[in-house]
Amino acid sequence: ATPTALTAATSFLARSGLLVTRGDALEPLARGDYLVLDKTGTLTEGRVTLARALPRGRLSAQECLRIAAALERTSEHPLAGALRQPDAPEAQDVTVFPGEGVEGIVDGRRFRVGAPGFVAALSGSDPQAADASESSAFLGDVSGFLAAFAFDDPVRPDAAETVSALRSAGLTAEIASGDSEVRVKSLGQSLGLDRLNWRQSPEDKLNRIRELQSRGHRVIMVGDGVNDAPVLAGADVSVAMGAGAPLAQTTADMILLGDSLSPLAAGILAARRTLRVIRQNMAWAVMYNLTALPLAAAGLIAPWMAAIGMSASSLLVVLNSARLSRRQSRTGTKPDSGSVSPDTSLATPGRQQ
Repeated sequence: ATPTALTAATSFLARSGLLVTRGDALEPLARGDYLVLDKTGTLTEGRVTLARALPRGRLSAQECLRIAAALERTSEHPLAGALRQPDAPEAQDVTVFPGEGVEGIVDGRRFRVGAPGFVAALSGSDPQAADASESSAFLGDVSGFLAAFAFDDPVRPDAAETVSALRSAGLTAEIASGDSEVRVKSLGQSLGLDRLNWRQSPEDKLNRIRELQSRGHRVIMVGDGVNDAPVLAGADVSVAMGAGAPLAQTTADMILLGDSLSPLAAGILAARRTLRVIRQNMAWAVMYNLTALPLAAAGLIAPWMAAIGMSASSLLVVLNSARLSRRQSRTGTKPDSGSVSPDTSLATPGRQQ
């Protein structure tokens, strides 16, 4: 009763663009009521480009970019690719701090590039001096902040439609991002998200998920980066982007194939239908056995009749489960708590990333 339904459902989801890597994740997916979304590479396309470099010290913008490129040379962070330069020098003693930034030595001097709090700690300066509302990354040394970097990353074309479909399905949706306040607010309000969290470290995101779980929510987390791996592992159901980091995909229960978010909405509806079909199959199996076994024990039905009845019962279960593998138009893009208005639920920033 159960395996046939799960097989049909996972087959349908794979064709729809959602690869299920852990079969027992369908039930928590169906019961999920709270969605936490990463920003870069999840709600956006992950094609990050440098918009501007703003020097704040004695170094020029080009010199600051040269140093940042050297530090980010081997980093897998989505923003690192926008800072890399083919002729960048090689940094020494490079250390990557997940969710915070990179530290290393360039031309004999120690620098940090990353979140404002991380960069400020090198000089002991106040992170507020970074004026981090619009910029996503910063460069600094022992003297303080040297530059701020702002980036562009296009929003996925189907992001707004998918968020709307998920909220229509009864889920509360929020964003948890390490990006700046201005950029998170702009994106979150345009998509109609229920809560906005900016400057979130991986630890902040994980704590938020645990907080939601302690309130009785079943949390679905969607992310794509290396930094998201521990957060994905902490959610009730984790979904990784197909173009995301391999570590995130290894941790996740499901993987979104391609560049679309819409299979997620279809997947939740399919998971809910799967639970209904499993209940129907179980109910039929119990009803058949409660009826047929006493009759067979009393000798009221012949053995050949019992054999036909059992075969017919199994066939009915298979046919009922097979309905899950048939694509329906309404599952292609649109699906069938403590929520607050997106205009008033702007969360305070997390610990500096």
